[in-house]
This record gives sequence, C-alpha cells and structure tokens, in this order.
Amino acid sequence: MHEVRPGQSVELLKALHILTREGKMNQDSRRKLKQVYHLFQFIEPLLRQALQERADFSLVDHGAGKSYLGFILYDLFFKSEAPQARVFGIESRDELVQRSRDLARRLGFERMEFLDLSVADSIASARLPERVEVVTALHACNTATDDAIRFALAKKARFIVLVPCCQAEVAAALRANKGRALRAPLAELWRHPIHTREFGSHVTNVLRCLQLEAHGYQVKVTELVGWEHSMKNELIIASQQHMPGGRAARRLEEILVSLGLEGLRERFFTPGGTD
Repeated sequence: MHEVRPGQSVELLKALHILTREGKMNQDSRRKLKQVYHLFQFIEPLLRQALQERADFSLVDHGAGKSYLGFILYDLFFKSEAPQARVFGIESRDELVQRSRDLARRLGFERMEFLDLSVADSIASARLPERVEVVTALHACNTATDDAIRFALAKKARFIVLVPCCQAEVAAALRANKGRALRAPLAELWRHPIHTREFGSHVTNVLRCLQLEAHGYQVKVTELVGWEHSMKNELIIASQQHMPGGRAARRLEEILVSLGLEGLRERFFTPGGTD
C-alpha cells in the first residue's frame, strides 16, 4: 500500500491528479503514487551525492512539459533536504511555463524557476548556471531526449537521468536505407514495418548510451516501472566517471555505418569525448 508521505504537499498531488480534488486516494491514484516513488528511488541517491559535493547544486529538467518531475523532486527532496539547491524547468511552450510558475508560486516553492527557452538558447542562457550537476528528461519525445543530452554535455552534468519516448527519426532512416541494408542477414531484424519501428527505438537508445560512454559516463539502463503500465519506460542513468571513451566512440561509428545511419552522425557525436 502506497500512501502520501509525511510533509508532502497535498495541493501539489491534487494539481498533478495523483490525489482527487477531495484529497482522497483511489486505485488509479495509488498506481500513480507507486510510479512516483519508484522513479524517486532511482534519482534520490544521485541528488544526495550531488548535495554532498555541493550544497547549492542545480537540477535542470529539460523538455519539462507540465514539470511533473521537477515538482515531485522539489517536494520530496529539495524542499527539506537541500535548502540551497535549485530546480529549473526548461520548456519551449510558454503556456506550460506560465502554468508551472503559477503553481510554484501558489505552493511557495521559491527555488523553482521555469524558463521558456530552446535547446540552443538554454545552453548559452545567463539565466542558467554555467555548471549544472543533474539533468533530467522524462518522456521527452523523439529528438528532445538528444537535446537534453546535448545540454547536459555542454553543462558538464555530473548525473543525467533520461526516460526516452516516441522515437521515430532512426526508424525513418532505417526505412530509407532498407534496400542497401537488406544485403546483410541481420537486416531481417527490421525488415517488417513493426520491427523497423521497434528496432529503431532500441537502436536510438543504444546509440545514446554509447554517446554518453564516449564522454566518460558510466551508464546504467533499466526499466522505470513494470511493463504493464507503458512500453515507454526505459530508464537511462549516466554518472560522470571520466572513463576512457574511445572504444564507445568507435562502436558508435561502426553501428552508424553498418546500419546505414551515417546521416545521423552529428546527432550522436558531440565534441569533447574522452580518450
């Protein structure tokens, strides 16, 4: 049985539709709360480590949407455990930014800030710290996850937490190069359209992991919640360990060439990898 933890904001849980308007719990809200705690158990150790290294650390939630993740993390951790740390939500849709600002003001979450910025602008913006310790992207669709990775690498993030979603670009490239690729027996893995979509999604995340490893990160891949809730629950956690990245970079290049994905090289190769 999952119940609201002491000190949690009931008003926030209502706003996120985890609790009913009356503040009650039903079967659906218990399921949602279980997912919240499951996600938090992965991120909390990273936040504690970041806090140990720097009291005024920053977390940036990229492609924040309604800032569901940022609000939950602030409520469960930043509010009481990290009084000097800050949470930033980056979202390009102004109406969602305004809604999040209003909710943070209503809740008294003073160390939350929401910015209407593109990826390129967020990397260069003076409104964000030069160094960001934690970068998250929850269900950032298609290339939005890669935008978050690019931002995290530019900011030299200590930890990166990603839950990718709706990946179509690699699958489209696989379809475009199917004639060439089918000369190899392994291309049977994505010959049928449904397999192209599934294989493209899998390859996308494999390439992302190799990209992070090429930049010295130690990468762990697991599932966020049980498959009964969603098929889009692959969780990628990267911790900067300054490990040699040459082998990962070579593997990344070999996969791009063997699958006919050279046109996506710029997306997955970011300058500054480790040898």
